[in-house]
Amino acid sequence: MIRWNKWVTIATIGCLLSIGGLQGRSEAAGFKDIGGHWAEQTIDQMVQQGLLDGFPDGTFRPDETVTADQFVKIVLLAFTDKFPNGERKWKTSFLQTLSAGNQNILGQDYRDFTFKPNTVGYWAKPYLDLASDLHFISKGQFTDYKASLKREDVAEILYYLLKETEYLEDETYSLAAASHFGDLQSATSRQQKFIGESMTKGIMEGYPNGYFGVGKYVTRAEALQIITRLQTKSKRVSVKNDNEAFIKVVPTKDGSYKKLVFPDERMLQAYEVMEQAGKLRGTNYDLEETTLRLFRNSEAKSQSLSGVTAEARNSNEASLWLDPQFKTYGVTVRLEDGVLARNTESIRKFTDFLFGYDADIFNRQFTDACARAAAKGVLETTTTQIGNYSVETRLESDGKTIVFSIIHS
Repeated sequence: MIRWNKWVTIATIGCLLSIGGLQGRSEAAGFKDIGGHWAEQTIDQMVQQGLLDGFPDGTFRPDETVTADQFVKIVLLAFTDKFPNGERKWKTSFLQTLSAGNQNILGQDYRDFTFKPNTVGYWAKPYLDLASDLHFISKGQFTDYKASLKREDVAEILYYLLKETEYLEDETYSLAAASHFGDLQSATSRQQKFIGESMTKGIMEGYPNGYFGVGKYVTRAEALQIITRLQTKSKRVSVKNDNEAFIKVVPTKDGSYKKLVFPDERMLQAYEVMEQAGKLRGTNYDLEETTLRLFRNSEAKSQSLSGVTAEARNSNEASLWLDPQFKTYGVTVRLEDGVLARNTESIRKFTDFLFGYDADIFNRQFTDACARAAAKGVLETTTTQIGNYSVETRLESDGKTIVFSIIHS
């Protein structure tokens, strides 16, 4: 029978109590410097998720700055579930937002990812490598990942993260919405794009003085508030959009999505008709943002999408397009044998919707212009009025591409 020395037992219990005390201080309830802080509740929730730790002296230091490597780590861990044994697993909802390529990266290249920092070498390397491979960041994005992050830097990380996991907002609209910030012009045009996206998404907002805070460092508390909104859409700041009824999320060239704001209901309907026009060609079409490209066959489409050469990338026979910013519709045709025969049905689907009762007038002008340009290789640029539209017809310098720009009067 083993007899425990009472002093050993007391010492053991003392150690356990000490360990328990230290563990308690890793939770927000034990931090002595967050009582009454505006982010107290957020800090409590995020620390319990293990996204950001406190300090050995029992403080959280909510108003100290956050570094780039810390923020990248927080972002990645925010998309995980933490289990009682300390292990982590990607949230199913997060995996479902990723492209097939990124899902494959996680399932293959990072199937043994531990979610833990390096114990030898640079602690943040596992997080930065993963974020880079998922295209959330680029390794050269910051000259020093140990440096404190400014607000425009956080907006940049959010921009590329949202591009991969959600979709991008309409850039014209988001910049207009962010234009009220008194310091927006002190940011570069590139940074303004990031700021507009993060603000329109409701993840970042400005200060009571009307400034976004360009050049201002992000605090630990602010970082957790941003992550909370990134995780939970219901906690995002509502941004008023007067044209909410005329919005559509559309596919982009790189395989992700972005939100477009159309100027009116008619252009939104025209986009939907354009989608239908593409399907008339079977699978020999590709829709990217507001341009529908029509191809001769599946081989031409495959060559264009692979983009081996500039000629291959532009090998579509015709295209239907919209320009929401300038309220313009268009048809572009390459003057080659069989192009009109293969694509007239799709083109008519689109232009019949636009011109209605005047569709035959446009069709005659369209057919005549194509025939004259194909026969002579030259065509005078003209502008004619058809119904409520002004139609500009011009032949590009290659003598083979004819463009019809259709503007509502």
